Amino acid sequence: MARQWWVLTMAKIVGRLNIDTKPNPVHRERLRREMLSAFDETGEQHLQTLRRTIMKRAIPKLAAAAVIIIAVVMGVHYFTKPQVLNEAVRPVTENIGGPKLAPIEIKLPRAMFYGTPQDRKVANLEKPLGRPRDPLLAPLGTKNVALGKPVSSSDEEPIIGEIKMITDGDKEATDGSYVELGPLLQHITIDLQAVHEIYAIVVWHYHKQARVYYDVVAQVADDPDFTTNVKTLFNNDIDNTSGLGVGQHKHYVETNEGKLIDAKGVRARYVRLYSKGNSSDDLNHYIEVEVYGKPAEQ
Repeated sequence: MARQWWVLTMAKIVGRLNIDTKPNPVHRERLRREMLSAFDETGEQHLQTLRRTIMKRAIPKLAAAAVIIIAVVMGVHYFTKPQVLNEAVRPVTENIGGPKLAPIEIKLPRAMFYGTPQDRKVANLEKPLGRPRDPLLAPLGTKNVALGKPVSSSDEEPIIGEIKMITDGDKEATDGSYVELGPLLQHITIDLQAVHEIYAIVVWHYHKQARVYYDVVAQVADDPDFTTNVKTLFNNDIDNTSGLGVGQHKHYVETNEGKLIDAKGVRARYVRLYSKGNSSDDLNHYIEVEVYGKPAEQ
């Protein structure tokens, strides 16, 4: 009852001030989110303190009205709806002059490091982030367009598994979920079967152990022979031993997050990934490759 009285009283006070209580919806929503991020379980106590401050101090009418409006909005939210602290929100971002953007939703497999990580003396190795990576924004409707698409490989007879497993949706690091290719430089190519706007490529080589794969290169093109409109999106071959150019990106340790490569909306039909052994052996592995995009407008 006390809470209901407080909300009604504040509403009456605002009504008597004869001001516009219906601000721009976009501004009001932005203000509400900013206030909620700083508002905790002691919200009711803050409201009472705010009320006493307004009564004791000589605040200009317009400023007091603005403060009261915020208090009423917060009071209604907290007193009439269930409280959910640290609620995960999937925001939609306005992209001025372009489509609306939202975080790409990537379902991660279970983390399965077995044994003690080896001492990896790898040059140009990036430091662990120590937290989940930041989400990547892409236009609404972006999805994994590689799922179930045809895959070919430089190694036509894998040592373990089948090439088609690379786009079967299974990202777990269990036996029977990965493909093992031969040593030296190998590559796999995914045919998206149409030109797409590609916003991200995520590759899981092998995350059952903390490994580093060498000479990882990601390219896209318009033809399966990679002679037309070829673009390199990622390259950590820092000494050009694979002959695809000197890479500027860092080596990284495999985890269940996979490696996310920002493709920035590049248009292409084919996606190719190279590797040249790893820190544990000379072989090449793939668990899954996902390509996030949308069919390109003709």
